[in-house]
Amino acid sequence: MLGVMPTREALRIASEKGLDLVEITPNATPPVCKIMDYGKFKYEESIKAKMARKSQKVQKVKEIKFHPGTDTNDFEYKLRQIRGFLKEGCKVKLTLQYRGRENAHRELGEDVINRALDSLKEECFVEQAPKTLGRILGALIGPPRKNAPKAGSRPNAEGGIKISVS
Repeated sequence: MLGVMPTREALRIASEKGLDLVEITPNATPPVCKIMDYGKFKYEESIKAKMARKSQKVQKVKEIKFHPGTDTNDFEYKLRQIRGFLKEGCKVKLTLQYRGRENAHRELGEDVINRALDSLKEECFVEQAPKTLGRILGALIGPPRKNAPKAGSRPNAEGGIKISVS
């Protein structure tokens, strides 16, 4: 820490060391600056960004289709598929499409989706409740959340920034 000094003096010190004067916090009074090699800083930031992109996990969404007349064995087979997808960490979209005269008895389709959700309630998290869009009834479920925040808990508010001169 070199303390508070005029901008010209800070620029002179940076040029003597062969480094750059970089403004870190422009909105502070007085503005906070750091003497560093700006090219090296940008390179390290790009490496960090590349590693963050590489470590991101892409969430897959699988779709399982039902019909109001889905029989018991077909229903159980589809539940086994859904359980497998959830164990892999995928989200699952449950869709039920009404065809022809099935539109007159929409409650049968709603019963199928609700029965599936009841069977899976211990193994999944319902992200989108069953919702009708035209002739399609859909719901979205995902794997159970492990790090769900507890009621009344707040993130740590002491995450300040450490500033130093190198």
